[in-house]
Amino acid sequence: MDNLPGRDQNAGRRELGEALVESCGTAGASIGMLYLPDPDPDRRVLHLTLTTGLSREFAAPWSRVGLDDPIPVADAVREGRLVWLGGQEDTARRYPRLGLVLPYDFALAAAPLTAAGDSADPTGAGLVFLWPGSHEPHLSEREHQTLQSARDHLTGILLRAAGEGRPARPAAYPVVLKPLPPPTPGPAEAAAAMAFIRRLPGGNCALDLNGTITFLTREAADLLGAPVSGLLGNLPWEALPWMDTPVIEDHYRAAAISRLPRTFTTPHPTGRQLRFDLYPDDTGISVRITPGSDEPDEPTASAVPRPGLPKEPAPSRATALYPLMLLAATLTEAAHAQDVVEKAADQLVPSLGAQAMALLVEEDGRLRVVGHRGYPAALMARYDGTPVRAATTHVLSTTTPLFFGDADELLAAHPKVLIEDGMAAWAFLPLIASNRPVGCLVLAYSHPHTFAPGERAVLTSIAGLIAQALDRARLYDTTHQLAHSLQTGLLPRVLPRIPRFEVTARYLPAARGLDIGGDFYDLIRIDDTTVAAAIGDVQGHNVSAAALMGQVRTAVHASAGAPPAEVLARTNRLLTDLEPGLFTSCLYVHIDLAARRAQLASAGHPPPLLRHARGTAEILGLPPGLLLGIDPEATYTAVDVPFAPGTLLALYTDGLVEVPGGDIEEAIGEVGALITAAPERQPLDDLADELIAHSCRGAPRTDDIALLLLRSEDPEHS
Repeated sequence: MDNLPGRDQNAGRRELGEALVESCGTAGASIGMLYLPDPDPDRRVLHLTLTTGLSREFAAPWSRVGLDDPIPVADAVREGRLVWLGGQEDTARRYPRLGLVLPYDFALAAAPLTAAGDSADPTGAGLVFLWPGSHEPHLSEREHQTLQSARDHLTGILLRAAGEGRPARPAAYPVVLKPLPPPTPGPAEAAAAMAFIRRLPGGNCALDLNGTITFLTREAADLLGAPVSGLLGNLPWEALPWMDTPVIEDHYRAAAISRLPRTFTTPHPTGRQLRFDLYPDDTGISVRITPGSDEPDEPTASAVPRPGLPKEPAPSRATALYPLMLLAATLTEAAHAQDVVEKAADQLVPSLGAQAMALLVEEDGRLRVVGHRGYPAALMARYDGTPVRAATTHVLSTTTPLFFGDADELLAAHPKVLIEDGMAAWAFLPLIASNRPVGCLVLAYSHPHTFAPGERAVLTSIAGLIAQALDRARLYDTTHQLAHSLQTGLLPRVLPRIPRFEVTARYLPAARGLDIGGDFYDLIRIDDTTVAAAIGDVQGHNVSAAALMGQVRTAVHASAGAPPAEVLARTNRLLTDLEPGLFTSCLYVHIDLAARRAQLASAGHPPPLLRHARGTAEILGLPPGLLLGIDPEATYTAVDVPFAPGTLLALYTDGLVEVPGGDIEEAIGEVGALITAAPERQPLDDLADELIAHSCRGAPRTDDIALLLLRSEDPEHS
């Protein structure tokens, strides 16, 4: 029995939990969070598995973090470094999403779980500590050492478990660990504490980290206007409708996250003012309640229950607003339709208590499943492509949300519906963008669920945010696909095969958005022993540049086989006749494999690199020539070089070597050094990848990259 996977997982998780709680206390941190990677390596996701000092409600929106999300733990794990946020201003500046949803004072450290001195990330896991807002803006040396010790300890547990064949797996929902308990008072001390509390003026109560009332004096209950029995075990803003405001819950959230005292005054339905002083620590919040100003304020409409209306139990309006805020901030980062699905699912499913969701749209009269979470893939595949006229999908063409608290309500409205998803309650929310329905958001619950009016309003607002993001993302996807088709249509799909000749090419656009550039390359087979190659760069990063690039390729193709200088001259005359208003650099190479010679001519293009067989790479100093499209009378000069078997020729555009503020000659020399150091028979694909990776390691690129590597095969190695 000891070898059962479930038992191993529980034991391993318990060991991790004990280590997390202990290290969090040693570091003086108020909150600790342990993230584990998704078991599927293709899913770049971190799951919050263990947390201490944090309520389940606060943890839910952060329970699933994409490795590419702008979140501290994602940056720490992805980049293998410590991320430190010294306060509220630092958080808002560097991580605006986090700063918007948690605008409180706290310090944060996020780090990958690696052994000391190890730059790699052997676990893929991440550790997050939060300190109270009173923390200094920098980590102390002791805290640095404690944090590293915690990383070593947790990393050791994970690596040992993996080595024993029982790797730690993320939990379906975050496991909330209890912090180290304070010393338990003896009977005399407890009695003295109660006497002390009763002597204090006003009322006193205690909340746990979830906000639940765990202790309450009669004086506090009298001030709040409710019996002790009706308050204990409840959240204040749910037991007292007049406290169900975002402002009051925000004060609680601020105290719980920042661990700093908080004071506020709010009107009671009777018109008098009440003052609340909040004193948080790692186990909960002590609250002192005293009368505020003696002058009664006019009660607001929202503060006084309207007579004659039944008190309907409903989730806190304030609680529901936080998923809405977080979703709004998250969706600003969604570019593609699948991004919208992933980000919406990450936030909504845990935050709203739903067990499943699906995003549906209409295409050509049929239902299309854009994405889903919590539903079996086979079930979604069955629905994908069904006619929209089916009763279950008519919400796609209406603007009315539908809420069904249980199966009986759904069947009463749609008797012919077959319930196949195993759920017990549903919300079908139309996605409206630009005053037209674009799809439907389905939220499903595994148990019957009461959709109170306030919750329905929030869910409808959430659907509106998703609709706008989805409509924008689908337009982007369509435009992106069109641009990609244009780009791939203008570049060669397959390079021709030439006997005793190797070639590989790479193209990497720099422009975000359409991903269209004007860089191009080509390889033209003349005969069995003769080949021509061309590479060029059209000015600009737009559709016009791409279209002109296609014309340049066509012109070069039409003249291929002629001497290189003549090919460039003919192409130049054609471009000046077209008057495109854009200029083009170009390098043309004519290679005679039988004669073992190559001729090259350049129209203002960066110089190629040539590595002789078993030798070093050198920069070929070609006469620069005038850019194409400027002067129809421009002439070009060709240079003849040996091209013996084993010779490698690298043609590239300036995006490979040009960095703002950098020395381009030095950058070309670095590329030449990499080519020189490459093994003699290294596959050209591997070398091309190394050169591209080298270019991307420095400052952000501002130009496209085209790369063409050519090598004559050595008969000794054929």
